[in-house]
Amino acid sequence: MNGKMEQTNPRIAFVTGGNRGIGKEIARQLALKGLHVLVGCRDEDKGRRAIEEMRQEGLAVEAQVVDVSEAESVRQMAEKVKQHYGRLDVLVNNAGIILDHGVSVLDVEESVMRETFETNYFGALRMIQAAVPLMKKHQYGRIVNLSSGLGSFEILQGLLGLKGSSSAYRISKTMLNALTCLVAQDVAEMGIKVNAACPGRVQTDMGKATASHKVPEGVPSPVTVAEGADTAVWLATLDEEGPSGGFFRDRKRAAW
Repeated sequence: MNGKMEQTNPRIAFVTGGNRGIGKEIARQLALKGLHVLVGCRDEDKGRRAIEEMRQEGLAVEAQVVDVSEAESVRQMAEKVKQHYGRLDVLVNNAGIILDHGVSVLDVEESVMRETFETNYFGALRMIQAAVPLMKKHQYGRIVNLSSGLGSFEILQGLLGLKGSSSAYRISKTMLNALTCLVAQDVAEMGIKVNAACPGRVQTDMGKATASHKVPEGVPSPVTVAEGADTAVWLATLDEEGPSGGFFRDRKRAAW
């Protein structure tokens, strides 16, 4: 199979953390484009409520319980997807946590670092390692990692004055950016494209948290959830000529 699919056999997409906020909107927008979307969530009841809303719009969505911080949970999820669909075409690694609001790297506890990395970095790695074999089988795949400008080296070096803020979260996103580059290189001959997306300061609970400190002049204003989801959805549906191994915001390349 060369990546082309009949309309009667829609592409299968998986969005982690898809039961609320930007993840839910990404799932919704992908479903509106005709994909069959598996909405990943840790809580089955919350997942059910999310898909009931989207199904009222006539969208093809299903809830899929997975805790990306647990290797066995990811393994079980991947086996279910393989058995039920035999493929996975799109993966959006949206699940993320922030536990150290405004904490300097000099003060952050190691346990907080580890817990943050388990979800924001290792969670994405686990999902990618589970998804690539299913994508490779059909020589088609789109992987999007939801990153953050707060993890870019340009901002880490203090060009925007964001000093001593949420260091565990920011480092986890820097690690996710590095993962994006490495995976893109390793799947380049498999028909799989891998990119990172910065949604901006989205008007969600996490978006408010990352902006809870004083925001310096020059940092973009908050965007709506729909606007924040746009770049990720664009990257998740790239054609064969689209980019891979990049970091994007507002559909434009951003500085690593």
